[in-house]
Amino acid sequence: MEAIPPVDQLAISRPLDLLFGCAPKPVSCGRGVEIGTGQVLPEINFTLPPMTIEEQTWQEVRTQYTEIIQGVCQRSVDLKVPGLVVEFELLPPMTLQPKWGAEITELLVQALDEFHQKEGLRSALRVTPVDVRDKQRPPRMRSGELLESTLRSFELCAQAGADLLSIESTGGKELHDQALVQADLEAIVFALGVLTVHDMSYLWSRVVEIANREGVIPAGDTACAFANTAMILAEKGMIPRVLAALVRIGAVVRSLEAHRQGAIGPSKDCAYEGPYLKAILGVPISMEGRASACAHLSTVGNIASACCDLWSNESVQNVRLLSTEAPVVSMEHLIYDCRLMNAALAEGHDAAHSLQRWMIESDARHDPQAWILRPDVVLEISSEIVKHEHPLAATLAAIEKGLAVIRQASADGRLDLPPVEHRWLDMLSTQLETIPRDEEQLLAQVQSRYDGNVFIWEEYAPYSSRTTI
Repeated sequence: MEAIPPVDQLAISRPLDLLFGCAPKPVSCGRGVEIGTGQVLPEINFTLPPMTIEEQTWQEVRTQYTEIIQGVCQRSVDLKVPGLVVEFELLPPMTLQPKWGAEITELLVQALDEFHQKEGLRSALRVTPVDVRDKQRPPRMRSGELLESTLRSFELCAQAGADLLSIESTGGKELHDQALVQADLEAIVFALGVLTVHDMSYLWSRVVEIANREGVIPAGDTACAFANTAMILAEKGMIPRVLAALVRIGAVVRSLEAHRQGAIGPSKDCAYEGPYLKAILGVPISMEGRASACAHLSTVGNIASACCDLWSNESVQNVRLLSTEAPVVSMEHLIYDCRLMNAALAEGHDAAHSLQRWMIESDARHDPQAWILRPDVVLEISSEIVKHEHPLAATLAAIEKGLAVIRQASADGRLDLPPVEHRWLDMLSTQLETIPRDEEQLLAQVQSRYDGNVFIWEEYAPYSSRTTI
């Protein structure tokens, strides 16, 4: 892989400056929305109730999305939000048939335009096609109908009025999934530091080209398929929590690659690596925490908001609750969370830092996945990442530093780590010492254990079209 030009210094160098609502490189988009300029805005994410998506049900699909967008916009107007970001995550059939995703995009845009014209509601629409390349195993990442559908979906949704483009890309997941359940750190590092970066370089060069051609903002990616999978498995007791924390740290470099190709933020909500992206690049970030319990459980419900610029709920199904439909309920939750953060910001940095400190301290000591989201820890690990030009070296440095930070926090009594997690720290440290620092050597060792039925190296061969951040 060609060396990536290094970021000479962090965009944010002091923990006090890694704060919610404030980003060195804010983004303006949509209908008067400004992200990272001193306020936290809600980003609502919603999906359909359990139902089949096909020609026979398509009118009902349209009706569902119409009801959802009308409900969340009206609640936003009622509660006087200063701005709103809506994320439309396409479901697989809507990417496999790109015209369907574009049709719902157009429907949502029409509603946002209407509320902007009639009510003055500032809004922007993020559209996130599904990475359907993962539908085939082992996946073909650079050829075939699935790739064509994914890219065509970006193109048609951009033409239909999307303001921001994102994706939860899955390149390398086929290996990472197997390595994760085996706690095979060498294969995890290869997946995160080699396969995913090669694929991000290839995919995001194309996403950025589409976005630029259509006049749309290329926002960013997420390591959801890797780090959130690890988080959920750890929550179920299937893998150690320290391993999930290391995967989160190790995924930072692959998410940076979208920005090296031209993405400008805001990062996607399920990218819990967002604080690292903000520290390194200065881009605004979307985060999710306690409000995302409708989609998945976690141990980072408060600390996740410590430096967010958009605050999201992950995704909620359009089902009826006692009060009203669930997306409207989630919208209200997000609005009140944002009001609190914005009130603290309005009172000044002392008030904002007090609120941030409470967010951090309420979660950090209880789980290593929370500890590595502390602003001071984020900056400490980010400083190691930017020292290395090569993605594999940067990934290894991040994981090595993460192990040291977690071990020290536990030794100091600041992080509660059970004995079984300490044993895993030792085992993972031993594994790390034996991982080759040379990409070709690492490839040979991984291929000796995972044959071509798992991943096809030719679909990830070094792809160089990088630009400097």
